Amino acid sequence: MRHALHFALALPLGLGLGLGLSSHAAAQEQTPPSVMPPEGGKAPEAPSAPGGEESPMIVPAPDVAPDTPDAFGSAPLAEDDATSDPAPVDQADTAPANRPDETREEKIERLFSELRKQADGTKAARIAARIEREWRRSGSATIDLLMQRAAKAMGHKDNAAAMDVLDQTLVLDPDYAEAWNRRATLNFSMDRWGRSLADIEQTLNREPRHWGALMGLAMILERLDEKKKALETYEKVLAVYPALKSAQDAAGRLSEELTGPAI
Repeated sequence: MRHALHFALALPLGLGLGLGLSSHAAAQEQTPPSVMPPEGGKAPEAPSAPGGEESPMIVPAPDVAPDTPDAFGSAPLAEDDATSDPAPVDQADTAPANRPDETREEKIERLFSELRKQADGTKAARIAARIEREWRRSGSATIDLLMQRAAKAMGHKDNAAAMDVLDQTLVLDPDYAEAWNRRATLNFSMDRWGRSLADIEQTLNREPRHWGALMGLAMILERLDEKKKALETYEKVLAVYPALKSAQDAAGRLSEELTGPAI
């Protein structure tokens, strides 16, 4: 996988976290000289904070990437056609990749059921890859092409072009969760944590089980020293993807920090 908050928001996310991050973000985003006003002319904009207040953006550090593996999920390849499933891990994988009588939603539900039961990390990763491929299937050739262009621009560190393409994508299909997730990834890589969190919220509103978005949220919470809330978020990842080692490691590390080592 490629490795890639509107902190004034009282972010619901359906996570039950009670984030309360406003003071952290306000302190960070108001520290000169590292702030600048939000960019204008981009649509759609991330949701505004209550009362219409806009959060300032942090000046990006060069080529920042998430330091937690699996944050925001795997990036689509620029040439990804999103039309076929990965091959099975081995002959022991008896669950069929495709069932002709299934709808897309039924297939995703089945794959999540398999993912929750799969203890082998390698086989679980292949199931996860199938889910991610289903998530990337927008149903529109235009949207798929735009997402491929965004992936190519992000790969070349052309952040302005990638942002423009992702903004266009969300104008055309504001319900497409993967476009929100890719924009969350891009905003995070540019140190725009406020907009990244707003895009994570939009992603999770559309797919609450999106482990990549949850991993990104947990990593941001850690950076704000919100360790208890970060641990709760990693636990939500493990509820849907128990074999994800990066989430296991992070949850174990934070649990030890918060409660002390097990005796």
